[in-house]
Amino acid sequence: MTHPGASSSSNGPRGRRTVVIGEEPVPPPPPQAAAPAPRIAPGSGGPATLGEPVARVALKPRRAQPFHFRHPWVFDGAVQRIEASGDFTTGSVADLITDSGEWVARGLLHTDANLKLRLYSWDPDRPLDRGLFAERIASAAHLRTRLFGAPSATDARRELFSEADGLSGLTVDRYGEYLAVQFTAGPLAAHAETVLDLLEAQFSPKGILIRTEKGMGEAEAIHLNDGVVRGEAPPEGFAVEENGLQWGVDLAVGQKTGLFLDQRDNRRAAADLIAAATPGAKVLDLFCYTGGFGLTALARGGAASVRGVDSSESALALAVMNAARHGSADACTWTAGKAFQVLDELKASGERFDAIVCDPPKMTRTRKSVENALRGYHQLNSSCLELLNPGGVLVTCCCSGLISREKFGQMLAGVAARVGRPLRILENRGAAPDHPTAPQIPESEYLKCLLCVAD
Repeated sequence: MTHPGASSSSNGPRGRRTVVIGEEPVPPPPPQAAAPAPRIAPGSGGPATLGEPVARVALKPRRAQPFHFRHPWVFDGAVQRIEASGDFTTGSVADLITDSGEWVARGLLHTDANLKLRLYSWDPDRPLDRGLFAERIASAAHLRTRLFGAPSATDARRELFSEADGLSGLTVDRYGEYLAVQFTAGPLAAHAETVLDLLEAQFSPKGILIRTEKGMGEAEAIHLNDGVVRGEAPPEGFAVEENGLQWGVDLAVGQKTGLFLDQRDNRRAAADLIAAATPGAKVLDLFCYTGGFGLTALARGGAASVRGVDSSESALALAVMNAARHGSADACTWTAGKAFQVLDELKASGERFDAIVCDPPKMTRTRKSVENALRGYHQLNSSCLELLNPGGVLVTCCCSGLISREKFGQMLAGVAARVGRPLRILENRGAAPDHPTAPQIPESEYLKCLLCVAD
């Protein structure tokens, strides 16, 4: 059985089948010994194993440069053929080679996705095995301990961040003594039990929970169920500490892996700016989730009131509980609804605010929809400026990795021109340091958080 959309050819030497993607094959070098034709098993088929590669993925001509520079994503369009001497499936180890046969890197195959191969090693003498995974996990954990010290029972931080920590498709967040684990790569999810064993050995958590990002399970053919997979679930009323405040966390059903930990430092910086620029501010917190920006502005930024808006009623229920924890319930109003609609209603009512936070979810996952997403960001920020009092603070964010910092800034310049209000960017921020970026992977610098003042 061949991959959908691929053609098979017997032009190669006897005993070796070449799977061709997009064009006629270049005959591979002769094998050492005859072997049966390869079978591409479906992604949900038998378990893949780590260790020696079972296939070679050959690139089209002039497509190797990004991978020599250690970009880990090999898409279908760059692949000329797949060579194998036996069966392979999603999660099988494969070597990446140039069209002329030069070895480039080693990774895990995906038989059913456009992202065909995820790369994890650029050392031809190093097998892709448990030892390599263990080293990457230990290195990530060691960096966080150097940055933040040994974790406590109330700490919340990212312990491992996918490509930036050398394990593309794996994110691990710590909430006290519990880990929330997210697989975003089908090939790595095929080795979930191995990964979970190594996480237990490294961190000794009370419990490990699996969380699957909406839409990612289908896109990557990840067959994992959300919930507790090792140890025990967090107790009812479980909370962690951030910026000196207690925050309730629902690791079972909350968005992402519980809190948006990447915004931790930005929440503090935004509160400090609100305190300095607009003391006693009336704050609008759009896409507020569990109240992170708004409640920090109340507790740290001297704000007088917060109106939080989110489409998730369960998130707002946690926001209400967090406000009660902080003793600020009377200063808060929570609105369940879609931000675009609520903004239109606020403009129609003539309401105005001294500070506005706009932190929408990712608005594009494909390059084809980037321009449409930029129009969405333009509409959101235009409405925010129309609701902002003179001298007010605008905190505007973008977590779409395919939209560059430059593109986001250009969008904001267009907003200022259209609304007719000069904007000054005081800080151009990114994710907290436990969310590092990889210079060879521009998409890893996904978070933009701009702290602005509007005349």
